[in-house]
Amino acid sequence: MQKSLKAHIEYLLCVHIFDIRPVSGGDISEAYILQTESEQFFCKVNYSAQAYDMFLTEKAGLEAIGKSGTLAAPNILFCEPLEKGAVLILEYIPSKPSSPKDMELFGHQLAALHQYSEADNFGWQTDNFIGSLPQQNKSHSHWADFYVSERLLPQLRLAIDQRLLRKQEIPSQMHILSRCESLFPKTKPALLHGDLWSGNYMISSEGTPYVVDPASYYGHHEVDMAMTRLFGGFGSSFYGAYREHYPRAPFEDERTEIYQLYYLLVHLNLFGRSYYSSVESILKRYF
Repeated sequence: MQKSLKAHIEYLLCVHIFDIRPVSGGDISEAYILQTESEQFFCKVNYSAQAYDMFLTEKAGLEAIGKSGTLAAPNILFCEPLEKGAVLILEYIPSKPSSPKDMELFGHQLAALHQYSEADNFGWQTDNFIGSLPQQNKSHSHWADFYVSERLLPQLRLAIDQRLLRKQEIPSQMHILSRCESLFPKTKPALLHGDLWSGNYMISSEGTPYVVDPASYYGHHEVDMAMTRLFGGFGSSFYGAYREHYPRAPFEDERTEIYQLYYLLVHLNLFGRSYYSSVESILKRYF
């Protein structure tokens, strides 16, 4: 971390920082644990042109989840633009390895989050980001319309622009919409984390589940669950607890893959051709 940035953060927090420890694991931003005489803070720094907008929308997602009173999210202390980039400072949550009991609690609390809604339509008050990619959130009254227009099509078009997919591999918008309408249920907007993989939750040292790095919006609750299963799963106690509130529904397995398609397209567009075969397989299977 640059000395000038350290001094700026000390000014914001009105404390002296005597130790800065880098944290690995993030693909988009630099992350640090800041140690003062009395406490620790978590700090994210990004030097891109869109950094401040990214952090503002992350802040909005964390605040919405916290406001729901269902699932814990770190408190945001500062979200500040820099001369180049931006800095986000949050409370530091000491964490521990998860136990089956912790994950059971997480499953119940995530279900409670999905039952919370302040929206009549699908979408969000602003566009936001999924990783470093823009995520559109225009309001739609029908879930299939939202998912096709605001999720699949933008990522498919970006993949074509980046020459990661060919135009002939992409079905028409009407065909995609028709297939989704045949498989998607009539559902109410649920508050979603939006990017719920294993790197975006933690269990505090006291056993409280916390979520971080949201890409929040109001959508179908199964989207979050599809993402939890994409890179390994969260364990049987988590899913068992969640199923007490949301039993398995018809065509859920098919929807899970279609919802995972969005995240696989995001990874294709962010990280390249290694995700092509997974994307191609789902496109061929359903569209």
